[in-house]
Amino acid sequence: MSIACGLPILEGVYCLACARWVWQKCLYTAGHESENWGVATVEEFEPVPHLCRLILAGYEDDILSPLWAPPGGYGINPEWVVVRKDYKETVGHVTPYMIYLDHDKADIVLAVRGLNLAKESDYEVLLDNKLGQTKFGGGFVHNGLLKAAGWIFDAECEVLTELVERNPNYTLTFTGHSLGAGVVALLTMVVVQNHGKLGNIERKRIRCYALAPPRCMSLNLAVRYADIINSVVLQDDFLPRSTSALEDVFKSLICLPCLLCLMCLKDTCTLEEKMLKDPRRLYAPGRLYHIVERKPLRGTSSRNSSIDFEACVVCLHNEIKDGSLLQASCAFQGFKIRLGRFPPVVRTAVPVDGRFEHMVLSCNAASDHAIIWIERESQRAFNLMLEKDKIMEIPPKQRMERQESLAREHSQEYMAALRRAIVLDIPHAYSLSAYGTFQETEGENSSRSSEGISSFSSKKRQESWDGFVERLFDVNESGDMVFKK
Repeated sequence: MSIACGLPILEGVYCLACARWVWQKCLYTAGHESENWGVATVEEFEPVPHLCRLILAGYEDDILSPLWAPPGGYGINPEWVVVRKDYKETVGHVTPYMIYLDHDKADIVLAVRGLNLAKESDYEVLLDNKLGQTKFGGGFVHNGLLKAAGWIFDAECEVLTELVERNPNYTLTFTGHSLGAGVVALLTMVVVQNHGKLGNIERKRIRCYALAPPRCMSLNLAVRYADIINSVVLQDDFLPRSTSALEDVFKSLICLPCLLCLMCLKDTCTLEEKMLKDPRRLYAPGRLYHIVERKPLRGTSSRNSSIDFEACVVCLHNEIKDGSLLQASCAFQGFKIRLGRFPPVVRTAVPVDGRFEHMVLSCNAASDHAIIWIERESQRAFNLMLEKDKIMEIPPKQRMERQESLAREHSQEYMAALRRAIVLDIPHAYSLSAYGTFQETEGENSSRSSEGISSFSSKKRQESWDGFVERLFDVNESGDMVFKK
């Protein structure tokens, strides 16, 4: 009888707990994830708006006569476009891309477009993930994106090598959006592992900007390549947080909110330690730049509505024309929500734990993924940085000193992230070599990259006795062990 009387109480407690969880999740915004991160500077965030426009230019049929250019144009010289390939030339291996030789910024850029929902080949690339079962560079990566990255590398290796050798002072930049972001992130790793094929290009000349990337590499790789790979995420974007198989995501586009709720509940009930210990769990790559522009329980006004409406219409026609229905719907759905945004703030860090682990229940989770909004908000954020920083008034010498100081700060943060990964005992998290190959010979084949590891920088790892003996002794012709000279 006493047990029966206690059941309503337990039921009430359970309902209160569920209601509390729902209430907290409804108030949870993406700004909470990066609230303790540092604020990005003008120098490090400057390339992002320009690279967004380069990706948008890839949607034009004719760059000489653009139809969908954003306000101010794309800011590119059509004569500097070296290679431009569409779906017919990529034969479904990857989305269209172009190589642009930017003489103004001393940069060689390879820009890859995002997913087109009207192309079956794009589905095949993105959904071929095999749940992180593909090994590469000492960790696990997205299988389909790695194949696409390898195809681009083989197809454009000679062109990139020629450009790198003819322009020894230029940087080599890979950038992409959505599916293209995952491709360029893994392409950067492929280039680093095979840098000898590109004229032994230095690691410091290579960089990557992945805009709204999918989770495409294991945590150890995401941290270890954070010095050259940068991910840009706009507020509540769902894709960098989607831990479920992407096949389930795209099957549930009609009821995406239901799927987001289920994913949110699953991630909440999973212990963080279990997440970190899973070597096959994939993450957003590299250093993270989080554009935060909304706060909970705050209203918005209707300023700049005419500008936003014009941009929305342009984006809507562009995406429908190209067949990318998801981004078109995102642009349409996000129109009213985006009126009168708060001034965007860009926060950056190289997090190990808490790397976009929680799904955000937001009506902007899909619209924040559209490249048109990433370009607009990143430009707004950059303009605000310029106003506060007044970089144009800084003398060249002081600006150079400031860039060197920023590089030192990033290096220190990067090394601290590597040490934290080792302290947390992240699977396959080891000390860094010149090209990030886990104490291996540079450019070693990826199939061997997760094997033959004999030493660790962690105190918990001890060198084996056999390895110690092999380092000190040699075997002579008679079979006897002698000290090495």
